[in-house]
Amino acid sequence: MIRIGVIGCGYWGPNLIRNFSEVRDAHVIVCADVREDRLQFVKQRYPAVEVTKDYKRLLQRKDIDAVSIATPASTHFSLAREALSYNKHVLIEKPMTKTSGQAEELIRAAKSKKRVLMVGHTFEYAGAVRKIRELLSRGEIGDIFYFDSTRANLGLFQKDVNVIWDLAPHDLSIMLYALKLHPVRVLAVGSAFVNSSIEDICYITLFFPKKIIGHIHISWLAPVKFRRTVIAGSRKMIVYDDVENIEKIKVFERGVTIKENNGPKGILERQLFYQMGDVWSPRIDTQEPLKIECEHFIDCVKKGKTPSSDGKNGLEIVRILEAVDESLKEGGKIIDI
Repeated sequence: MIRIGVIGCGYWGPNLIRNFSEVRDAHVIVCADVREDRLQFVKQRYPAVEVTKDYKRLLQRKDIDAVSIATPASTHFSLAREALSYNKHVLIEKPMTKTSGQAEELIRAAKSKKRVLMVGHTFEYAGAVRKIRELLSRGEIGDIFYFDSTRANLGLFQKDVNVIWDLAPHDLSIMLYALKLHPVRVLAVGSAFVNSSIEDICYITLFFPKKIIGHIHISWLAPVKFRRTVIAGSRKMIVYDDVENIEKIKVFERGVTIKENNGPKGILERQLFYQMGDVWSPRIDTQEPLKIECEHFIDCVKKGKTPSSDGKNGLEIVRILEAVDESLKEGGKIIDI
């Protein structure tokens, strides 16, 4: 039985407690939060879980094997480093840290302590995203042209990070996981409308090998919730809408091809042919992604395995986020990653 401590009982912490409570060989022992109302919220729903305002008491307990950290991003590094110093396995929410240097330090600490370090890139465990990766790996859509994502809603506004660090890790992790490629350059433009010091809307363009372009639109200022991704290929196209309850993925057998012929007087002519075929929706795993993520973490702790979303995966996302921030500050300058 892997005994779990959860630090942070705000928006995401209770979801972690619920899912770990349903995972075989996992037992949530205690959770910590500085807010009394959040501790009472947890206590009402999970009477067997102990609560404390002092996270250090949680870390010092010898009956805790692993710690799940679901606190503001600015606290991730210090809490994870301290948890590792107490020989705890660590599951840390996105973004892993605020700097790549901090992420590298956590990776070294986990390796030194021989502890599992995993980052909560939850969408990598979603059935829809795994199906997209499968379709792309099989060459289902042909040569990939572009990967376009929109993630927008009205809020939730954060106090310690801008919209880039809050929302972009989701789409970046999906993009890197599905494409199995890493971007080499990035440019970003955005603005801060509500709070002059924190950007609340941003447009990010990523340049991948094989001439693939990635684009991410993220915003805290949208009237409705958008969670849509379009992937275009030479043979087919994919639309992934996470807001949809049933057909989250649709594959469109549509595309454009060019045929070249020698016309009159030997002049090369090019003709465009539009393919307008069927639309179909593949069957996907409907399990809750966070449940799969928690199961994977427990399995890695028990067997000493490297998680799919390990520290190196988290570091890669942080490096991209740093480059996006730099491009934003430089007015949309292209930045090498």
